[in-house]
Amino acid sequence: MPSLKVKFTNKNNYQLSGSIEFPITNKPHAYAVFAHVFTGNKNLSATRNISRALTLNGIAVLRFDFTGLGESEGDFTDSTFTGNVDDIVAACDYLATNYEAPKVIVGHSLGGAASIFAASKIESIKAVATIGAPSEPKHVKHLLRSKIDEIEKEGKARVNIGGQEFVIKKEFLQDLENNSMLEVLKDFRKALLVLHSPQDSIVDIDNAANIYHHAFHPKSFITLNNANHMLTNKEDAYYAGNVISSWVNRYIDIGGVEQKKLRTHRQVVARLGSDGFTTDIIAGKHGFVADESEDLGGQDFGPSPYELLSAALGACTVMTLQMYARRKKWSIEEVRVHLEYNRSYKDDCENCSEQDRRLDVFEREIEIIGNLKQEQLDRLLQIADRCPVHKTLESTSKINTVIHQSQE
Repeated sequence: MPSLKVKFTNKNNYQLSGSIEFPITNKPHAYAVFAHVFTGNKNLSATRNISRALTLNGIAVLRFDFTGLGESEGDFTDSTFTGNVDDIVAACDYLATNYEAPKVIVGHSLGGAASIFAASKIESIKAVATIGAPSEPKHVKHLLRSKIDEIEKEGKARVNIGGQEFVIKKEFLQDLENNSMLEVLKDFRKALLVLHSPQDSIVDIDNAANIYHHAFHPKSFITLNNANHMLTNKEDAYYAGNVISSWVNRYIDIGGVEQKKLRTHRQVVARLGSDGFTTDIIAGKHGFVADESEDLGGQDFGPSPYELLSAALGACTVMTLQMYARRKKWSIEEVRVHLEYNRSYKDDCENCSEQDRRLDVFEREIEIIGNLKQEQLDRLLQIADRCPVHKTLESTSKINTVIHQSQE
């Protein structure tokens, strides 16, 4: 199922806008909520890339806009940190009522701080991951420092944050002061992953150390070296998402989850949305991505389709050779296959004007690390040509295709 747009009501009866990203083929192992950065929205690139990594690992993600931001109702001017916490709780309540109680919260920046506060109130949450989070909500006041006096005196002021103007009220500052992260952490007994960049110029790395120091085990820390606060470099966001996905599986129960395949019941499913070329793939129970290089308009998050094809041949070759060698009790420490794919033109052909003269060519170099005789190497060369993928590529394959339209 692709992403699903949803609406849910918060504590103040405002409609909040969200989007649930589902895994491609299976019933989700678990549900997660993503809380975005201060004054941000659910569609920031970092939010989307981190969510993708989670869905590839079987976790459905609800990302939403806080009150007065993005497509959500309400006036940001009246928002507070406590209100952000309440919005996360409302998102979790929505999942619990309509799908399944969430087990994970991921929060970025002030959303990370709010995630810890919210998780302390929600029994179903087993794990929280924070990215560039302040150790105290009041830390965000430094973004407003040039307007603090005006806010205190006039009750509100217009502040430029990230190139956008927002009105901040005195009540917002007071609420930041009244919420203590360290007080919450005294009784916090959920798994916690703290991700932070030493080069973060918005929230200093000392905040991560403070959170980690006061949290109880199980707790983990990951350095996002050379990343900026917003994770605008796509590789940083994708790395963070993969780390969170691997880490969280340690703390949520995914055993015995009913496998719900798509109506096609195929072994491999690929999915691509309306922009870019980054393609989500599920092969069996394994999730990964394919992509095109940046010069072809992709983001280079994964191998290209032809690189995947070459990889299939390479994997099949080394498996087949080692299987044969082990059966023969030949000592081979390692087999490496180096591959290159290209298309050339056939030297001879009939009816060239009517047929495609191009020929698919795989250049395959097999490297054996071991102590074998020449006749053994010659035999392995013959065996390499017997690998199933090799036979498939050499044969004239037939592809039966049907197409249908879905309203999902």
